Amino acid sequence: MDKPLVLYGAGSLGRMAREYLNHVGIPVHLVVDMNARQLSQDAYWAGIPLLRPDEITPDQQQGTLLALCIVTAPYAPMANELASAGWKDIVPFYDIAEHYRDRHPLSNGWFAAPFSKQDEGAIASALECWSDDVSRAHHLQFLAWRRLRQEWSFPDARIDTSNRFFIPEMLAALGQNERFLDAGSYVGQVIKTFLLHTEKQFEHIWAFEPDAGSRAKLQSLLSDMEETRRQEIEILPWAITETEGERPFFSDLGYASQCSDLGGELVPCRAIDTLNLAPTFIKLHLEGMELPALRGAIRTLRQHRPLLTATIYHNDDGLWRTPRWLQNNLPGYALLFRLHSWCGTGATIYALPEERWPASMVATETGLTLAGDPDPCMIAAILRGHDELP
Repeated sequence: MDKPLVLYGAGSLGRMAREYLNHVGIPVHLVVDMNARQLSQDAYWAGIPLLRPDEITPDQQQGTLLALCIVTAPYAPMANELASAGWKDIVPFYDIAEHYRDRHPLSNGWFAAPFSKQDEGAIASALECWSDDVSRAHHLQFLAWRRLRQEWSFPDARIDTSNRFFIPEMLAALGQNERFLDAGSYVGQVIKTFLLHTEKQFEHIWAFEPDAGSRAKLQSLLSDMEETRRQEIEILPWAITETEGERPFFSDLGYASQCSDLGGELVPCRAIDTLNLAPTFIKLHLEGMELPALRGAIRTLRQHRPLLTATIYHNDDGLWRTPRWLQNNLPGYALLFRLHSWCGTGATIYALPEERWPASMVATETGLTLAGDPDPCMIAAILRGHDELP
């Protein structure tokens, strides 16, 4: 860092960015947010100047690096607007974080390396495994950002930032009396949403969270449930991986806590297949450990055929390895790909067994039609790493 750092956006990502930067020893010069005046009353931001965009001086714009801490809207229009307003150096926050992976395990800003011939063929095959064209469009968007740092969009494949893990197809298949296995429960927001959608009519919940601080907050979230329902929720301190044992774990990072060689503690690990559970719905959000967790759950997946959702944006397994693994190992499943935020983040796979397909999904087996199918030249631009689209 050769100039003072300014954060743009003081929402959940802005808060996480501040904590991250404190950990790696980079001071925050100031924070810019439309709601700066209200936020200045928040003790969380004590000691850091908060300014509205119209309060920034030209010297501040020219002499600082602006880290954009917003992924709920397209990056390029925001960056262009800020540049037009006078900001000189603008980058996504996650791209800054990528430079400090030797100090902190956060990995949402990774760049995809040039693709090998194997990658090219596997990506092309993965694009064909999706059950609708929205999935193909979102996969292309994901590839374009990760390989080219270009932001593509398709008019009939909008990004919904509000429904991660509970897209319409999953809700249509979701029933009451589900047995929900939530690996990477954090503080329980997904469990809370699951309870809302099922009206608390579930059979059992297994919540796996190895971070002690997050686990305590999860316990608190569930403390107001009626006793009979709370007894059906197990909160377990294990990390879900491919094999049993112990692994280094980096805790106290909020939703970025994860298995990492940088971690200062050891946590117990379990493979889902060793637990002898019979889930009907599995969610995996494991900061890059999703594919190993799937490999450790192959018997459970084939025997019980649950609904499945897994994040795939923390490392390059999401480019093709995870979708191809699901394609090769889960016959009779429909596979969907959805982005739930921008800058290549929020990418999530959904797998629905054919016996639980909603009627609307069966009726549109060939998928949705985009306003203009993806041009093969666009795909080639990603695969070959061209800087410019044809």
